[in-house]
Amino acid sequence: MKEYINITDAELQIMKVLWEKSPLTSSEIIEAVSKSTPWKPKTIHTLISRLVKKGGISASRFSSHYQYAPLISKEELTNHETKSFLEKLYDGSIHLLVSNFLKEESFSDEEIEELKRLLEEKNK
Repeated sequence: MKEYINITDAELQIMKVLWEKSPLTSSEIIEAVSKSTPWKPKTIHTLISRLVKKGGISASRFSSHYQYAPLISKEELTNHETKSFLEKLYDGSIHLLVSNFLKEESFSDEEIEELKRLLEEKNK
């Protein structure tokens, strides 16, 4: 199994911008992240640097600027985080997770039908 890096919630904001469009310069990342956070450019630069060091994003020199691109896909991170969450809170049991949601949440008829369809598809 591929070893994954730990990405903080703040770093995830940078990843989301890069998953939407890449490669981007730090100025473009700052512009995009500033729309949804109150962070100063220095904070965003720090997050970019951390992600480069961790191996979450690449930094390539292009002309007089660096361009950044994700090295981890959204799907890879989602799968890893889901498995990690499942392991931490439900001892790896998807059954316990689903049971908890079914007991605690209310679902529309459409959502129930979609869940049934997914289970039937999985059972094939």
